[in-house]
Amino acid sequence: MALAEEQNFERAAARLGIAQPGLSQQIIKLEALLGVSLLDRSRRSLRLTRPGLELAEQGRRVLGLAESAVEAVHRAAKGDLERVAVGYVASAAYSGVLGDALSKFKASRPGVEFQLIEIEMRQQLEKIADKTLDLGFIRPPIALPAGLAAEIAMREEFVVALPANHAHAASPSVALKSLAGEVFITPRQPPDVGFHRNTIAACREAGFEPDINSSGRDFITIASMVVLGTGVALVPRSFQCVQLPGIAYTRLKGCSVTSDLAIAYRKVEPSPIIKSFIAHFKKSLSRDEDSF
Repeated sequence: MALAEEQNFERAAARLGIAQPGLSQQIIKLEALLGVSLLDRSRRSLRLTRPGLELAEQGRRVLGLAESAVEAVHRAAKGDLERVAVGYVASAAYSGVLGDALSKFKASRPGVEFQLIEIEMRQQLEKIADKTLDLGFIRPPIALPAGLAAEIAMREEFVVALPANHAHAASPSVALKSLAGEVFITPRQPPDVGFHRNTIAACREAGFEPDINSSGRDFITIASMVVLGTGVALVPRSFQCVQLPGIAYTRLKGCSVTSDLAIAYRKVEPSPIIKSFIAHFKKSLSRDEDSF
């Protein structure tokens, strides 16, 4: 990197505090190791070959990561490592719980840095288990991998998303049984997971087996499918903030099934900052202790 930036062996050697012949030998060894020529030696002035330019570009990234790693190690040694990787499903953002939880914690710990990653909840749980993610905001029900726990943060009632021209679109509420002939759109999930499971449970409670279309990639896609008349969808009440042209939301009569939002985390957590966040989150919950 010194040679690439200085474009001169003498200046690069002086910058590195080594003799020029020693630098030349190091470059030759590096070329032998990589199996490519890094310098164009057919010219009088020093010029990097294409592989040399590529190595210089990658080298900048590697050195930047190395510097960040050293800083992180020093912060960790002081108990001051404050970077938290948080996975979330989009509906957690719509509910306001995600932003509220992170902003309140950041107010008490201004130095914390949250890395937010929108990701499907089964993948979230896998990444929390393998320590790629630290925390996850998910929509149960879902089986938790060994070593993980979850804390329910919110229970929301369901509303039904309907095309604006639907017969019940203007009604203040509707009995779910009256929608028995509709196709119910859910996310791409197995029948025992999340909104797919909740939709089946709510319809069975109303006395019928739903016709499920589980091709929704995300909730915006599902809302768009509803607008196009592909079907209807049971969504958490907070989703009403998504106001697409041609969609209407109506409350459900007598539906006891709720849409829960939970935070998932490792039961054994060595990081002080993550443990502090979990404790802060639990303390801030305005509900009785409830876990699954």
